[in-house]
Amino acid sequence: MGIELQNHQSHHEEASPAEEPMSRWLINTPEPPSMWQELIGYIRTNVLAKKKHKRNKTKNSSSNLVYSCLKSAFPILSWGRQYKLNLFKKDLMAGLTLASLCIPQSIGYANLAGLDPEYGLYTSVVPPLIYSTMGTSRELAIGPVAVVSLLLSSMVRDLQDPVTDPIAYRKIVFTVTFFAGAFQAIFGLFRLGFLVDFLSHAALVGFMAGAAIVIGLQQLKGLFGLTHFTNKTDVVSVLSSVFHSLHHPWQPLNFVIGSSFLIFILLARFIGKRNNKLFWIPAMAPLISVVLATLIVYLSNAESRGVKIVKHIKPGFNQLSVNQLQFKSPHLGQIAKIGLISAIIALTEAIAVGRSFATIKGYRLDGNKEMMAMGFMNIAGSLSSCYVATGSFSRTAVNFSAGCETVVSNIVMAITVMISLEVLTRFLYFTPTAILASIILSALPGLIDVSGALHIWKLDKLDFLVLIAAFFGVLFASVEIGLLLAVGISFARIMLSSIRPSIEALGRLSKTDIFGDINQYPMANKTAGLLTLRISSPLLCFANANFIRDRILNSVQEIEGEENEQEVLKENGLQVVILDMSCVMGVDTSGVVALEELHQELASNDIRLVIASPRWRVLHKLKRAKLDEKIKTENIYMTVGEAVDIYVRARSTSHELC
Repeated sequence: MGIELQNHQSHHEEASPAEEPMSRWLINTPEPPSMWQELIGYIRTNVLAKKKHKRNKTKNSSSNLVYSCLKSAFPILSWGRQYKLNLFKKDLMAGLTLASLCIPQSIGYANLAGLDPEYGLYTSVVPPLIYSTMGTSRELAIGPVAVVSLLLSSMVRDLQDPVTDPIAYRKIVFTVTFFAGAFQAIFGLFRLGFLVDFLSHAALVGFMAGAAIVIGLQQLKGLFGLTHFTNKTDVVSVLSSVFHSLHHPWQPLNFVIGSSFLIFILLARFIGKRNNKLFWIPAMAPLISVVLATLIVYLSNAESRGVKIVKHIKPGFNQLSVNQLQFKSPHLGQIAKIGLISAIIALTEAIAVGRSFATIKGYRLDGNKEMMAMGFMNIAGSLSSCYVATGSFSRTAVNFSAGCETVVSNIVMAITVMISLEVLTRFLYFTPTAILASIILSALPGLIDVSGALHIWKLDKLDFLVLIAAFFGVLFASVEIGLLLAVGISFARIMLSSIRPSIEALGRLSKTDIFGDINQYPMANKTAGLLTLRISSPLLCFANANFIRDRILNSVQEIEGEENEQEVLKENGLQVVILDMSCVMGVDTSGVVALEELHQELASNDIRLVIASPRWRVLHKLKRAKLDEKIKTENIYMTVGEAVDIYVRARSTSHELC
C-alpha cells in the first residue's frame, strides 16, 4: 500500500495543476548570488552609489565633497552650525559640574593605574576634546575610569614594576594606550563591532562587580596609610597584605580623614538620589572633600603626624610623549595584547553607557563612529601623556542630570581641567591620599549591579554561570583570568548549542496551518503515519550533521517500537518523515552527506523523506549535490502544511481505492 500511496502522490500532483505552482516556485528558483556577487553588490550599493549621489548632489564640486566627508568624520561640523547660546548656557553649567567631579576622580584613578596624579588630569583634557569633534553621544563624559585603571595596573605591572622604574612603566602604559586606540579605530573602520559583543552582558556585570571589590580592597592602602602593600590584585593576596601591614606602625589619622569624608560623599549621594533637583550636591561633594581635607592637613600640619599626602603634582599642560612609545620593546606582543583587552573593555563600557542615555533622549548612537572616535582620541592621548580613556557611567549620569545638551560640556570640562593644571597643582600638594581613596570607594557601589545579577539568575542560569565565572575569576585570580573564563564559557555555550541542537517533533494546532513543538503545545494534533521534525539549528554542518541524523533515526525507531508494541499494521504505520528545514540557513558537504545517508536509511525501511521549507541557499546546495534527484523533487515542499495536506489527501484517496 506504501508503493500505491507514493504512485498516487505523483498522480495526484500531476492531476492537480492548481497545487503545482507552490512546489514549482520552490524547485525552479534561480541560483542565489555567489559570495563575489554579494561583495560586488555591496560595493555598488554602499560605496559607488554613495559616491555617485555625492557627485550629483555637489555638481562635481570637490570642495563640497571634501566638506561632506569631513562632516561624516567630524559630526561637530553638522550640529555646530545650529548651535545656539541657550544650549551653551546649559552645557557650560554641565561642564563645570562635570569638572568638579572629574578633577578629584582623575587624580585618584591615576593613582590606581600606578601613575603620577597629573597623568589622570592629562587624560581628562585631550581625549574629551578629540571625542567632542568625532563622537555621536551628547551625554557621554570622557576620561579615566576605575576598571580600565585597574586593568592597566594589574597587567602592565607584570611587565614592569612602577615602584622600581616608574619611567619605564609609564612608557609601557602610553604604548598600551596607542595600541588600544589603534584597535578601536580598526574596529570602527572595518565595522568589527561584533567583537565587542563577545563580552556578553552577564560577563560584563560579573566582571564589573569583581573589579569593584578588587579596586575597593586596593584603596585600603591609601585609606589606612599603609606602606607595605602587595602589588597583586587577587582578594587573598590583598587581604593578607592588609593584615600583615597592620602589624607594622601606621597612623590612624589617615583612616579618620578618609572614612569621615567617605561618609560625607555617600551622604551627599543619598541626598542627590532622594531629590533629583539637588544633583549638584553629589557632583560637588568630591571636590569639596578634596578642598576641605587639603586645608585641614595644611593648617594642622598633619603631614608631620603621619598623614600621607599627594605631594608634588607637575604643573602645566600635557607634555608630548611621542618619543616614549616603545615599539621596539621585547614585550611588544604582550603590550599589544593588553591594548586589545583594554580596547574591548573600554568600548564595551562606553557604548553601553552611551546607548542607555541616547535611548532616554530619543536618538540613535552610531556604534562605528563611536569606535572611531574612541580610537582616535586614545591614539592622540598616547601622544600627549594620557592613558586609556573611555566613557564613565558616574560622570555621564552627572552630565545628564546637570542638563547637558551637546558634547560641548566635555569641552568645558577639558578647559576647566587645563586651567586647574596650571593654577591648582600647588594647592593639591597637601591633599591626603586617604581622601583620594575615599573618592574612589564612593564611586564603586555603582559598578556592582545586584539587581541585574538577580535578574540574570531568574532569566538564564547559564548566563548566571558566566557572571559568576567573571566575578570569581577577577576576585581570586586576576582581571585577565576573569575575562578569559567569562568569554570561554560563553563560547562553550554557543558551541554546545550549535553541536547539539534540538530536534522538535511538530503537530498541527487545531483549525490553523501552524505547526508547533508538541512539548510546547500539547494540544497540537499529530497525523497518523506521519512524523514531522524541525531542525532547530541555523547550520547543518560538520559539527552537528551526524548528531542530527542520529537524532532523527532515533525518533523514527522510537515510533516504530511503539507501533510494534501496539501491533499496528504496516500500512497504518509510519510511512513519511517530514523534515522542516525553515530554521536551517546553510548546509555544508557533511550536512549534504548526512541527508543522503538519512534518505537511504529511511528508504530501506520503506519510509519516505520529505523536505519542507528549505532556504534558498540550502536548496541550491541540494541541487548542486543532485540530492534533489535522489529524494525526488515531489518530496520537496514549500511549507510543512502543504506536505501534510497532500499526504493526508493522498492517503484518504488510496484508502478509498483499496
